[in-house]
Amino acid sequence: MALLLPLLTALVMCSCGPVGSLGCDLPKSQSRLSRKTLVLLDQMRRISTSLCLEDRNDFRFPREMVNGSQLQKAQAVSVLHEMLQQIFNLFHTERSSAAWNPSLLVRLRTGLHQQLEHLETCLVQVMAEEDSDSVMENSTLALRGYFWRIRLYLQEKNYSDCAWEVVRVEVMNSFSSSTNLQEKLGSNNGDPGSS
Repeated sequence: MALLLPLLTALVMCSCGPVGSLGCDLPKSQSRLSRKTLVLLDQMRRISTSLCLEDRNDFRFPREMVNGSQLQKAQAVSVLHEMLQQIFNLFHTERSSAAWNPSLLVRLRTGLHQQLEHLETCLVQVMAEEDSDSVMENSTLALRGYFWRIRLYLQEKNYSDCAWEVVRVEVMNSFSSSTNLQEKLGSNNGDPGSS
């Protein structure tokens, strides 16, 4: 039964929409969930960023991975999925539970989980349509390296309030970039010629 729901979801997504099975349209709810995630991340602020200026760090976010202008649809969906998965993992640790308001954290995790479910269905579909494994692997590695640097920073800063605040702002900025990519995908509707 657990496998039946994702299969039915995939079938509905393939058969609905203007292009049928020729493309994977991100549901409108994906954009709404992304906006809610940004709002939650903003609400999670516990201390002023100005108190943490000396803790700032350049995590070397791979902007080219979320630019979207040169990415095939499968690559873009893969990048979005990896980004959401890494953010979910970052805020789904014991250390993050101690750092943030529990109610906001649960809502953030729930929203990220819902977005991941939508993207997993889409990712399966576009992976079958496009052959871009090596570029997707490079994108995934770049994002994993970025989030590894964030985790290392938190560890080095002993998970201080300022370290978490710096990370929260960083994640908001990187997530905002991925939201721009989602909007481009949503307006693309599977046509590689449109942008």
